[in-house]
Amino acid sequence: CLASGTLQADEAQDIEALYRAGDIEQAMRRADAAIAAQARAAQIRFLKGVMLTDLKRDAEARQVFLALTEEFPELPDPYNNLAVLYAAGGQLQSALDALQTALRNDPTHRAARENLGDVYLALAAQAWTAAQATSKGDDAELRRKLRLAREIQAMPAGPAVPRPPG
Repeated sequence: CLASGTLQADEAQDIEALYRAGDIEQAMRRADAAIAAQARAAQIRFLKGVMLTDLKRDAEARQVFLALTEEFPELPDPYNNLAVLYAAGGQLQSALDALQTALRNDPTHRAARENLGDVYLALAAQAWTAAQATSKGDDAELRRKLRLAREIQAMPAGPAVPRPPG
């Protein structure tokens, strides 16, 4: 069992090296082969989900991360990455739920904390937009909050998606 874990880690490092070198097709083939050989290879499956996300194959990435959360519910990273995909698709409540689970599993998970802040900000902006739509007259404070929220959301840094180590 220990040898299997070491082989898995070595294979994950090789796949990641291929991916970082830009040989995405080969990295995906190696990941698929490793997963076929050992279906519970969580690290390699997670890496495949990251690669799929980077390739903008979000539906497939979501399936990978969902399966990981079902099979390894104690791991925070699949929940965090799933939350990023949910948030990108406008599913803020699902993103919030996934991030809260990630943080229950690891309260110190920095990327999940950062993403949680992004989701709370998006939810706040939604609430302020709805309040503005129902307000009678001009509300300068509400406009200020919305302007600040939109400025923060427009900043170039995207959601904090953990990448495989290396």
